[in-house]
Amino acid sequence: MSYSAELQRRIYALMVLMKSADDRLSKGIGTGEFMCVYWPSRGQEAIGAAMGVALRDDDQLVTTYRGLHDLIGKGVPLEEIYGEMMGRTVGASRGKGGTMHIAKPENGVMFATGIVGAGPPVAVGLAMAAKRKGLDRVTVVSFGDGATNTGSFHEAANMAALWNLPTVFVCQNNLFAEMTPTRDTMKLERVADRAAGYGMPGVQVDGNDPLAVLDVLAEAIGKARNGEGPTFIECVTFRFRGHYFGDRMPYIPKEQLATAMDADPVPRFRKYLIDNGVCTDEELSEIDEGALIKVEQALDVVKAAEAPTIDELDRDVYASPIRYPV
Repeated sequence: MSYSAELQRRIYALMVLMKSADDRLSKGIGTGEFMCVYWPSRGQEAIGAAMGVALRDDDQLVTTYRGLHDLIGKGVPLEEIYGEMMGRTVGASRGKGGTMHIAKPENGVMFATGIVGAGPPVAVGLAMAAKRKGLDRVTVVSFGDGATNTGSFHEAANMAALWNLPTVFVCQNNLFAEMTPTRDTMKLERVADRAAGYGMPGVQVDGNDPLAVLDVLAEAIGKARNGEGPTFIECVTFRFRGHYFGDRMPYIPKEQLATAMDADPVPRFRKYLIDNGVCTDEELSEIDEGALIKVEQALDVVKAAEAPTIDELDRDVYASPIRYPV
């Protein structure tokens, strides 16, 4: 497909913001500037950015604990993401959900889970609701390669196909299920081939090429919106940092990591935009600098915010909080 220069600049801006946000977390935790737990997604920016521009505001997204890029792509303010990760009241859930459980329904981010494979059944429920209400809303669910080995994924995929639901399954295959290479968890060469077992289309795409990802996403979302049912998309990518921050990654061969980093999707797309006359180096440098400023501004807001008080314990739990005598 052909995309406007404006859209391609927007994709690049999202990718750079994702990279900058991830890098700043690593720097801050590594130097002791602040404390939080997070699961890096550095290297997987092209997928989150493509989803961000492919989805409408009213479309819904279900993601995972490694969802920093997905959240940014869907428009969740960075201070709300950082705030949740650092347990501050400015967080999307007022600092009570933590890194694994960031949601922002106003932006269509309905759920993020810390349980591998738990997202697809929730996405199927959301898609079923949209279909029963007669809405043309699409639900995208993002997960890793390891999630496709869980029973919950298989049940969800089967139901989505059987009921012809407006769902798109996006597998971010970074080649490692936590710390286990994909080759040690399945005999398939292509995770996308699993889709055939449910009678739905399965597509494998270069997950480091945002325009290629956008092509297949646009087609899958269009089919889902038109009542043609779900699609399974496998985006092949790589995770530059460990399963969690502090993971020394002894399980990843150094040569494999070096090769993957040489194909870093952010500078790769930057070069593409310049080589194809979409943007100048100066324009992209301005975007780069703007992303760094946004990250620091968000971090300043979060560091100045308070932690939740004890009064928050039963807020958002019951429709009418129940007060028990102490």
